[in-house]
Amino acid sequence: MALRLVYLAVLRVFGWVMLLARSDAAKDVEILVLRHQVAVLQRQVKRPRPSWADRAVISALVRLLPAVHRRRLRLFVSPRTVLRWHARLVQRRWTFPHRRPGRPRTAAVIRGLVLEMARDNPTWGYRRIHGELVGVGYRVAPSTVWAILKDTCIDPAPARAGLSWRQFLAAQAHSIIAVDFFHVETVFLRRVYVLFFIEHGTRRVHLAGVTAHPSGEWVTQQARNLLMDLGQRADELRFLIRDRDTRFTATFDAVFTSIGARVIVTPVRAPRANAIAERWVGSVRRECTDRILIAGERHLRRVLTEYADHYNAHRPHRSLDQRPPDGRNDQSPSGSVRVLRRDRLGGLIHEYSQVA
Repeated sequence: MALRLVYLAVLRVFGWVMLLARSDAAKDVEILVLRHQVAVLQRQVKRPRPSWADRAVISALVRLLPAVHRRRLRLFVSPRTVLRWHARLVQRRWTFPHRRPGRPRTAAVIRGLVLEMARDNPTWGYRRIHGELVGVGYRVAPSTVWAILKDTCIDPAPARAGLSWRQFLAAQAHSIIAVDFFHVETVFLRRVYVLFFIEHGTRRVHLAGVTAHPSGEWVTQQARNLLMDLGQRADELRFLIRDRDTRFTATFDAVFTSIGARVIVTPVRAPRANAIAERWVGSVRRECTDRILIAGERHLRRVLTEYADHYNAHRPHRSLDQRPPDGRNDQSPSGSVRVLRRDRLGGLIHEYSQVA
């Protein structure tokens, strides 16, 4: 803006020097031509919006004219407007820069921290959040925290303390286990059924049994075997999710209700109601059974046992922060450590680990 003002001032000075060398008659004719052009433009062109630099140049030049000559000027603004422009220039010259009234805006880092604490801790009120801010070195007033929460439409602590479905299911996940069937067609066109359980909290899979003729008694016995394998961990189970398969009999349900677990039966044709179990079926099909020709029950049992071991001990899961259900220690790469590949299922699946 200031550079443009200097440019316009220099341009007008050179124009004035050139006018000194011209005769009065030529100047008068040029003035008449310019006045007529201004009159034509005022009739045809909308009201112009001069920039700050243009206003400064016009105001300064008009001030050089006597008051009598100012009234006869053909300007695109009134003389009163020009005088107002000049008064503003003087005011800007002798006053401080204009600032917005009121308190300065709260720092972005403080606003972000307040919102993060409010989201992570739904039972915290604005005074508790204020206390945590003071504890980490940010000195703000409690009313500032309250204003930030109000501006972002975050409810007070009692109104937002209730658990969402996502939070509720995450808190209950370690007490939920699901059960389901899936089948595999052998090379002899014989259908073999697989019964499995999967823990929601850890995603650990329990391969219960493989048979071509699953009956209600067989399924019930596999449930008893599972509880024996879990030992004391079985007492932590509170919910069992299953579908409406007739092989899940009342005796099967009684195995779990006897330890205090509640049996939840999914709606008809609603696989998403048992989504975690269905997801494992998709994984085992894509990564294993759809890529191997199965000869029979014994072959399928051996294949699925090895795949379940890979799934539980090595395969990473997004819901577990890229860790396997059985857990593992994160390792940092170094120059003296190399990565070793281990083949599973005849090279169908590969596992990678660090070795010294």
